[in-house]
Amino acid sequence: MRKIILLFTCLFGISAFSQIKVLKNESVVEIGKDNSVGLYKKDDKFTINYQDLNTANLNTFRSFSFQNLNKDVSGLYELIVNGFIDSPSSNIILELPNDIIELHFEKNYGQPTVQFIQYINKNRKYVGKSQFLNKKQIDKIFGRQNGKSAMYEKPAPTNAASSGSKDKKTKK
Repeated sequence: MRKIILLFTCLFGISAFSQIKVLKNESVVEIGKDNSVGLYKKDDKFTINYQDLNTANLNTFRSFSFQNLNKDVSGLYELIVNGFIDSPSSNIILELPNDIIELHFEKNYGQPTVQFIQYINKNRKYVGKSQFLNKKQIDKIFGRQNGKSAMYEKPAPTNAASSGSKDKKTKK
């Protein structure tokens, strides 16, 4: 009987420490998305999410992030668009703080396309690959079609700023 009581006491003690914890909801803004590739902004950090076609499990999503220090988002967009116009002879290699990204340009059915190849944690052993994207898809992902590309340089909205705009409306 003591063993049973001891067992229940141990199980109850474990369950007391595994309660659900509510985390702070942080605002992430979607700049653009097409199929399984999307660009998101949080503060001044931009993240590209994509479905990894390099794994057997098609439900694997990967991402890489970078700061928009010297208009890097616009620079990346221009680099890709210029690659569509004048296809480079080899992959363009970009070094990010945590990863290495290669832009692989290829013509598919006569149309120029680009693919993100990610070397995760700068390790050439772990590779993620996005789908091939054409110019129209890149425009959509980088927010050129929906006008969200203007958000590249704008700081993320805060609660104080949004409450201030409400005050101005009520004064009129």
